[in-house]
Amino acid sequence: MTCTFADLVTRAHGLVRDGRRRAVLGIAGPPGAGKTTLAAHLVAALAGINGPDWVAHVPMDGFHLADVELDRLGLRDRKGAPDTFDAYGYAALLRRLVEDQDPMIYAPGFERVLEQPIAGVIPVPKKARLIVTEGNYLLLDDERWKPVRALLAEVWYADLDPAERLRRLVERHERFGKAHDDAVAWATGTDERNAEVIATTRSRADLLVEPVLLHSLRPA
Repeated sequence: MTCTFADLVTRAHGLVRDGRRRAVLGIAGPPGAGKTTLAAHLVAALAGINGPDWVAHVPMDGFHLADVELDRLGLRDRKGAPDTFDAYGYAALLRRLVEDQDPMIYAPGFERVLEQPIAGVIPVPKKARLIVTEGNYLLLDDERWKPVRALLAEVWYADLDPAERLRRLVERHERFGKAHDDAVAWATGTDERNAEVIATTRSRADLLVEPVLLHSLRPA
């Protein structure tokens, strides 16, 4: 059955039925699939229902390893691959969010112009009942990433068609400073290798968000 955006809002809202227990919804998918756009639209819609403090958006990208550490590890040319993130740190933050013990939790963000993580830029107040997180590797079944899936109430997979996803990726890389040829090389090289890994996790998702819906959403 094809889901509408309204269906997704209702389903997300239903993850926190009584408003007491906090839940984290994950949105997975390959680079350029529209995860961040979908998350932003969901958060805006849910904030309109329950107020802005009821829902928060905490992307996985804040757990990119900094370039200085990637250089030390010899991984700079693989930036964005599963082993270039602090997966254990991400799981620790999700655990803290689910346990819901602190009056305020600050999460890291990712600055795309600098292409660097930045600590403490996303506030999650105690009132937040639903946390929407999104990232490439939420469903990856390896030692580092397995703890992530166990902390998520549901994981949806953004299933955009490959041609449109590639077009969006190239456009995004250009928007944040890459020359066209460099943008194409990165999108069809490093990004595509990562996308192939992520595609193997598709069957583990609780819900596939179809291309027609993803096409209808515009960046907020």
